[in-house]
Amino acid sequence: MSEKKVVVYGASGYTGRLICEYLREYNVPFVAAGRSQEKLESSMATNVAGIETADYEIRTVDHDVESLAELFDGASVVCNTVGPFSTLGPTVVEAALKAGVHYTDTTGEQDWLMDCDATWGEKYAEAGLLLSPGIAQMYTTGEIAAQLCLEKPGLDTLDIAVFWGGSPTIASTETILVNAASSAAHFLEQNAYVPFDPGQGLVPLVVPGQHELAQSLPWGGTSHPVWFKRDPRVANCKAQGGVFNAALMNGVPQIVAGALEATKDMSAEDRAAALTATARQVMDQMPPRENPRVNKSLDSVHASGPLGRAHCVIHGNSNYKQTGLMQAYAAYSLLQQPPRRVGFASGCQAFGHHELLGVLRTFGLVSTPVLTTQD
Repeated sequence: MSEKKVVVYGASGYTGRLICEYLREYNVPFVAAGRSQEKLESSMATNVAGIETADYEIRTVDHDVESLAELFDGASVVCNTVGPFSTLGPTVVEAALKAGVHYTDTTGEQDWLMDCDATWGEKYAEAGLLLSPGIAQMYTTGEIAAQLCLEKPGLDTLDIAVFWGGSPTIASTETILVNAASSAAHFLEQNAYVPFDPGQGLVPLVVPGQHELAQSLPWGGTSHPVWFKRDPRVANCKAQGGVFNAALMNGVPQIVAGALEATKDMSAEDRAAALTATARQVMDQMPPRENPRVNKSLDSVHASGPLGRAHCVIHGNSNYKQTGLMQAYAAYSLLQQPPRRVGFASGCQAFGHHELLGVLRTFGLVSTPVLTTQD
């Protein structure tokens, strides 16, 4: 048991380190937790800017419910970055519920969000706790844009595009492959989940602010259809995403297809190990710290209804920093006041889209949204 109220689980990873960095900026004491004492000590000392002024402690823990619940005892919130979440997340969510702490994570795995909603949402609500997976740039910043559009009444359809500059981290690459092997991607049509055509392949999208078309994928379906399924304003929601690097995007379907074909006859355990090994071949080292001139982000949402339209574009930079900041802010907020909604809820539903936008603007990570409407 620790007196510190925030636990960052997976703190030695790329995103975990950024959460710790922003917790330091918010003057929030935290526990940096994970499996390896050596990795945690090295990451904190080498990769967390200003760590010498942070109030933190390092704790190692086994990945099981009892050990994690003991670690979380006395805390108020856990920020979980340990994925793939569909595989490793249930243990952490169960432990957080047992310890009575709020839960957030950085997932982009649609099947994990659906599972959280169906399996854990009511239990967390009954306990007065927040269960908020998927607080991350690729999902929350786009949701902010969607919520701004939906302030115009009468819109029921969301067409969402998310792009960023750079490349995925080791953990993100592994999640992409494992998730592609284990679940279908869905969009929302007339308030029902509809699977994407698995053979769809790359789809060219018009990206605001450039003449060249960008290549996109369903990217696991993203979080957006899950968040908006219970929003009475929204009947349809489809999201596509990718990186600005066309060569990298063109290679993704071939990498995924090759990995799935090579592992199709394996047991679930062997397949997971083989996909993890493939992910390591694609990305075997931490990306460099983000450069805002290189690591740009763009979230674009077209919202429509029978008699109206709205379009919101949010230009930003450093998508992993955006994720780390929003995670840290969520923890900072939960230490001071209850969330707007308990149980299963998105970052915007729990903390407010204007509030999250203000946080991103304050730290210089997004520009003023460009919002246009038409009757």
